[in-house]
Amino acid sequence: MPAFTRRHLGAVATALALTVAAPAATASATPDARAGLREVMFVGNNWDGTADVIRSTGDFARIGRIDVVPDRAERMAEINADPIKWIYFQAIRNGVGEGHDQLVDDMYSTPDGTSVVVSRPSFADVVSIDLATGDIEWRFPVSGYRSDHMAVSPDGTRVAVSASTSNTVHVLDIETGDQVGSFATGDKPHENIFTRDGKYIWNMSIGEVNTALDAPWLDWTKGDRRITIVDARTYERVKVVDMRERLDAIGLGDHSDAVRPAVFSPDESKLYFQVSFFNGFFEYDVATDRITRTKTLPKNPATSEDRTTWVNDSRHHGLSMSPDGTKICVAGTMDDYATVVDRGTLQEGPLVSAAKPYWATVSGDGTHCVVSESGADRVTAIDFATGEKSASVPVGDHPQRVRIGHVTAGWTGPSAR
Repeated sequence: MPAFTRRHLGAVATALALTVAAPAATASATPDARAGLREVMFVGNNWDGTADVIRSTGDFARIGRIDVVPDRAERMAEINADPIKWIYFQAIRNGVGEGHDQLVDDMYSTPDGTSVVVSRPSFADVVSIDLATGDIEWRFPVSGYRSDHMAVSPDGTRVAVSASTSNTVHVLDIETGDQVGSFATGDKPHENIFTRDGKYIWNMSIGEVNTALDAPWLDWTKGDRRITIVDARTYERVKVVDMRERLDAIGLGDHSDAVRPAVFSPDESKLYFQVSFFNGFFEYDVATDRITRTKTLPKNPATSEDRTTWVNDSRHHGLSMSPDGTKICVAGTMDDYATVVDRGTLQEGPLVSAAKPYWATVSGDGTHCVVSESGADRVTAIDFATGEKSASVPVGDHPQRVRIGHVTAGWTGPSAR
């Protein structure tokens, strides 16, 4: 790919700033306008290999459950027959999996609510599962040996999936599983975000998170970590953001530059993001290309200060924002709490006890933050207005990603086979 000149980069930055200066029009119909569909939340139970489907508002009660590894025997036979696949499979189990197979990372339903698309890290693939029968409709093996976070385009037609061992993001047609594009990233691509207008994809690479070289002075061993921004039509790179330079500029050279979960403000002029090992988050101004504010959140006195004991270099892992942009919800993973932070003042609300919360999203009606408690096998809803817990429901083993989606009206689970 030809190198961009400084003038070209400046033009791209200006274009991006103009793009995010005003909210984009909604690309797809609102849930109420989707005849015959019911809005739900999909909860990926990573160690179970299941996904619970729960109500997206109210009591968040479970509606049904999906087996996301119906082909488990076939996949294991392939892995056991290939020494290299077997080595990576075991490395995932004993590394990021904490002794467990990683069977579901991320999930998005198709626009018609008939299927759910799932990334399966230990099987290094993405599959589409028919919600009526539980059968696999298509399967896409990613490059390398592990699949990770996904993102869905605003119109619901494409999913972008990180292939973490090949430093690649694949973009797939959500209906067919065909690859429509791909792009290179930094080391260990993680989070993906489509901009609201669908013009750009932001990918965050987190580098090596499984080594014990966790002291700040050894941060350089973690690899090439950066935000890669690409054109979502051509998949050509338009900008790279290295947070190392931005952190150094505000005197935080001892902080990791591995960007973990991130969320845009409603007008996409600001990006809020977490980094490895940090109990807090940063505010990044897109137009000026700099970190503008830092929020440090309380530490749990019971949390060990030995960084090598923190799961996959996380301290806090999970961010969401209220639809009006006034509140930020933070999953304080290793500190065993979640909290709602006022975006204007950066003042946190009550610290809501939660067992290793791993993700944060927004309820269907926008009134609650929903966190997955991976250490207690439940999801918990926290009221954005009060910062207090309002509901908690049991799910499967080690819930991680929680995503809003749709099923057909009256759906209660796949039919018996």
